[in-house]
Amino acid sequence: METMLSNIYDEKNTLTNILLNFQDKNKHILKDLKDYKIKRILILATGSSINAAITVKYFLQDILEAKVFIEEPSIFYDYEKIDLDLDLIIVISQSGKSTSTINATKKIAEILKKPVIIVTNNLESPITKYSQYILDLNIGIENVGFVTKGFSGTVLNLFLLGINLKNQHFKYFGELEYLIGNINTVIENTNLYFEKNKEILREINRFICLGYGANYGITKEFETKFTEVVRCPSTGHELEAYMHGPYLEANNSNAIFYLDLDLTIPLSKRLHILKKYMENYIGFSTIITNSDNKDSQTINLNVSKDINPNFLTLLYVIPIQVLSYRIAKEKKINVEKKIFTDFDLVLKSKI
Repeated sequence: METMLSNIYDEKNTLTNILLNFQDKNKHILKDLKDYKIKRILILATGSSINAAITVKYFLQDILEAKVFIEEPSIFYDYEKIDLDLDLIIVISQSGKSTSTINATKKIAEILKKPVIIVTNNLESPITKYSQYILDLNIGIENVGFVTKGFSGTVLNLFLLGINLKNQHFKYFGELEYLIGNINTVIENTNLYFEKNKEILREINRFICLGYGANYGITKEFETKFTEVVRCPSTGHELEAYMHGPYLEANNSNAIFYLDLDLTIPLSKRLHILKKYMENYIGFSTIITNSDNKDSQTINLNVSKDINPNFLTLLYVIPIQVLSYRIAKEKKINVEKKIFTDFDLVLKSKI
């Protein structure tokens, strides 16, 4: 039986398959855009897809030497003016059936005659008729409503798109292969952490996640996953932004998860100072890190320190996915039972 947890355990195989087959499956896109000048990119996405876009934004900007803008399709469609200087539009819709994303794609395709890459897991979906460039997420069917390998697969595909548009596939292949190979170890480390801390996590009723850099996108995926699955108030904040107001809600019913991405920069030190300060005011705190900390309230990735920090996000999201599922189960939430089954039908949010 497919479950959210079985999909998490399938991520290693899924991401390996994406990595090995990306160039072959997307050679038409790479061939046509190989020498195309890209300076301004718009990404349209919502839900976990926009979290994935935020996660890869800084890497894409660096490798493509371009400015990346990210918009919610519904807001873009209803309020935004189209930037006529855009060079490339990337539209992410795993199902290909999101009404707001289809409307936004149709709008921009009619007005702006620039390449549109549609990133989807459904090659027969309605959105694919609006472009000749369809990037197959190559994730396979994910029937569980709470996407896990869908998120990770989207992040990896966007990394690979940027890498291959600059013809640097083999430069980064080894790093990505190594990280993907460590996914199951991170799953098991998270399970061990959970068993040590499950009693207190069961009683928490407010979950917060703080991070910086590329991990800001992971904090937003935390917000999405914990809200959907654990069904407690949950938010993700950029580290510095949290210090400018949100910290004032802190009380002993809160748990804060800190994502320490790059131990070599000042933001890492700032994160640890904040963590030490907030421990006097909240119920529980955890740090997810790539350090050698052995504390029972720490989840360690335990991978090479020479990896590009942007790529580490593929591992930072794993504990969040596992914990959302395991905490929900500990709170006696039936994750497998669908709720609001007529929501899309009534609200027409998907075709």
